[in-house]
Amino acid sequence: MSNDTFSARHTYPKGLKGIIANESALSDVRGEEGRLLYLGYDIDDLVEMCCFEEVIYLLLNKRLPNRDELEGIKKRLRSDRDLPQPILDFFKTATKSARPMSALRTAVSMLGMYDDRTKDSGQLKEIGLSLIAKVPVMVAYYYRLCQGLDLPPVREDLNEAEHFLWLLKGEEPNRDEAHILDVAYILHADHGMNASTFAARVCIATLSDMYSAITAAIGTLKGPLHGGANEGVIEMLKEIGTEDKVDSYIEDKLARKEKIMGMGHRVYRVLDPRAPHLRRMAIRLSSRIGEPKWIRMSERIAKLVRERKGLNANVDFYSATVYYSIGIPTRLFTAIFSIARCCGWVAQVLEQMEDNTLYRPLTLYTGPKDRIPVPTIDMR
Repeated sequence: MSNDTFSARHTYPKGLKGIIANESALSDVRGEEGRLLYLGYDIDDLVEMCCFEEVIYLLLNKRLPNRDELEGIKKRLRSDRDLPQPILDFFKTATKSARPMSALRTAVSMLGMYDDRTKDSGQLKEIGLSLIAKVPVMVAYYYRLCQGLDLPPVREDLNEAEHFLWLLKGEEPNRDEAHILDVAYILHADHGMNASTFAARVCIATLSDMYSAITAAIGTLKGPLHGGANEGVIEMLKEIGTEDKVDSYIEDKLARKEKIMGMGHRVYRVLDPRAPHLRRMAIRLSSRIGEPKWIRMSERIAKLVRERKGLNANVDFYSATVYYSIGIPTRLFTAIFSIARCCGWVAQVLEQMEDNTLYRPLTLYTGPKDRIPVPTIDMR
């Protein structure tokens, strides 16, 4: 028996690495090729030809919309941006030191308390659309309240990226910045059975509700091993400070076998296909705002780590410079990830319910065996 236990302990994949947990038609992550496709459409084509709302429609309906359908989903999302007063009251009374992801997680859970549709499984998609519309508002409003700023009214004349920038900054959104954010949203919309998506599917598989599933996903993305890497990237760049210190900083990190934030990927063995798009935008932004040191430092870090460790930049590496350059506060970087990924989570939840099975994996017990308790507590 001990030999069997020893063998099992050394053959099962920790973290379910390489294990197929389910089938999905949503995102095709081709790690060996360095490609990412949504419903068969390469993201390279989607970012060139589509807006984020089209990708939302694609993920939820498994096809791209025609003109009328695109206008329909835009109207649907724009009409559902208002937050219930209890959510605003919560933001006003919540501790200002709380991380935005903690506030967002709690607010999404609270939303479920004020929605009578949660008991109707036929309303999953409608609830999901409501969440896609409201999550950006919650992120922006919580941040502004923490800063002691007023809350700009929600509007119905702006697309998703434009509207978030309006709410965050309280000024008319810059068209170029909105386009860049729109592309970033597309690149982050879905990505196979990642940890937060898995959490959402496990939750809904119990026949819970959409709010609980998205709450589980947000709580999972909050962890620094999943979300938050781009926050680490910008903090690293600030810590380095100047271009002439990059080499010594990275060499020291590598010598101490410390992780370089934003480098390498669990799935992609070649270049993360999302990174080149963000890199181009980072270069463009750095030139536009006249502050090229961030992209120069990033390029040098990427070159050094690729040469020394064979690791490529991932989606988080250049998104840090992109978000920072368009004026998004560092503490909101992971929350931006949630805004973009919410449509993917909703789509994954809907797909799970098409042919639902409860997730119930096994564990390999490694604790003590056949113990007998001491008869009295004084003898222990």
